Amino acid sequence: MNDVNKKTVTAADAQAFLDRVENTYIKEGEYAARIAWVQANFITDDTIWLGAKSIEKMGGLSVKFANEAKKFDDLNLSDDMRRRLNLIKGSLTLAAPDDVEKNAELAQIMANLEAMYGSGKYCVDDQCQTLGELSRTIAESKDHHALLEAWQGWRTVSPDMRDKYQRMVELANEGAQDLGYDDTGAMWRAGYDMPASEFPVELDRLWSQVKPLYDSLQCHVRTKLTDHYGRDVMGSDGMIPAHLLGNMWAQDWTGVYDLVKPEDAGTTIDVTALLAKHDYDAKKMTETAEGFFTSLGLPPLPETFWQRSLFTKPQDRDVVCHASAWNIDNVDDIRMKMCIKEDYEDFVTIHHELGHNFYQRAYNDKSILYRTGANDGFHEAIGDTVALSITPQYFKDIGLIDEVPASSNDLGMLMQKALEKIAFVPFGLLVDQWRWKVFNGEISPAEYNAGWWQLRNKYQGVKAPIQRTENDFDPGAKYHIPGNTPYTRYFLAHILQFQFHRELCKAAGFKGDLHRCSIYNNKAAGEKLIKVLEMGAQRPWQDAMEALANSREMDATAVIDYFAPLKVWLDEQNQGRDCGW
Repeated sequence: MNDVNKKTVTAADAQAFLDRVENTYIKEGEYAARIAWVQANFITDDTIWLGAKSIEKMGGLSVKFANEAKKFDDLNLSDDMRRRLNLIKGSLTLAAPDDVEKNAELAQIMANLEAMYGSGKYCVDDQCQTLGELSRTIAESKDHHALLEAWQGWRTVSPDMRDKYQRMVELANEGAQDLGYDDTGAMWRAGYDMPASEFPVELDRLWSQVKPLYDSLQCHVRTKLTDHYGRDVMGSDGMIPAHLLGNMWAQDWTGVYDLVKPEDAGTTIDVTALLAKHDYDAKKMTETAEGFFTSLGLPPLPETFWQRSLFTKPQDRDVVCHASAWNIDNVDDIRMKMCIKEDYEDFVTIHHELGHNFYQRAYNDKSILYRTGANDGFHEAIGDTVALSITPQYFKDIGLIDEVPASSNDLGMLMQKALEKIAFVPFGLLVDQWRWKVFNGEISPAEYNAGWWQLRNKYQGVKAPIQRTENDFDPGAKYHIPGNTPYTRYFLAHILQFQFHRELCKAAGFKGDLHRCSIYNNKAAGEKLIKVLEMGAQRPWQDAMEALANSREMDATAVIDYFAPLKVWLDEQNQGRDCGW
């Protein structure tokens, strides 16, 4: 491109540049994906080194292309060309500085942080526990002391990440500023087909729609946990100690269902027991989830998916067990990586991960720059939308139960779902609120941990169970922080999935309570869904939203519709209670 620097650039130059970028990404992207796959599945010093070199190479390419794309900013180009150029500039998660040594340093830090998390263990006297083992304690124990030890134990893996994380922020911000953004957070917010300054306002609007339901849930759960653990453990500030909610990060509260469930809820379907009864192993669970997508009219997964995916934790090595969907060649080599447990939670997670895989393949004929979701929230929402159809009717259709229980059981099911979905919403919002403040300097390195807990207190009404200091780095105990995965997508997904579900149920001709609808085996709903999957990122997300939801706006009222019976019940329970924090 040196000759382009010396003359006025033209539309033909822009087209040549786009061709070069797309060809490079197709070729280099597969190589990088294969290295990342090996690193995640065989954590050794050598694979960490390879991973760092690969990140360094791809980071350098991305920054180089993003800087070159700026040269065409003033040209009058077609909408399609302009969109692809904007995607080149905005597709970076972290922008390495335009400096060879700093790019290498950033890549090494990113690989190290990922590996520190993946191989993290809590050890006492040579007895070590993994995240999976500690999480099991948090999920199953009701002993305050055991919970506290597991909670604290996992957070011993993250303090050593702190200096690396701080340096990573400095380098990434330098890279973002080279591209014309104020900081890395501003770069992330620019990727939503709307002015970056308006995006946080939109998030606040959506949160305000859900907050009254969350507040009712938090009040009820806090009351019931106080009954169980006593005020000495709970305190009297209205907040819930983070180790008592059944999840390592207090982002999913289904682990406390038995303590907070409605007394007259009847019995919910014990899916975990049914999976065991019907001899479901990891593969059968995955085949069942595949069957959901094929029932909507999508083609089955390729044979290579079954040959190359990781379904169970190997006994002989460290792997990153965090469930993920992989698109190795951006065409047909799609895979899932997950250490599947034969339980209800993982049954749902598999449906979610396959949502990514079916989406990845549906747009594989588009420009490589469009082979992604309409926005990143869409990608997360698609699998979750399907998971909302994992209803009693679905269990009957796949042969797990013989009869659909009466609606008198719905309150228990809705409580369980709210503990999973509604409990998550403020957490989904605050993770990037913290990062954006770190990136723009509002939260200084000396306040990393304090800033984290201030946001958790504010949004969730959740507090640390013991005093935390700046010797701790509790954000690093959550995969997406050291793994550098933007998190607002999960917040958006928790809004969009209900909006999508409501519209697909309408398309399916479903009449009745929204939480009872399953679109399994419904081709009319499938047709609407497939149309959006095939679009990829070719059009602004508002266009994809209109195709699926007949609206160009995100709307959380579907969340309220779905949980309406539970909200009535919670408000009855909370009468006379001192709610809020």
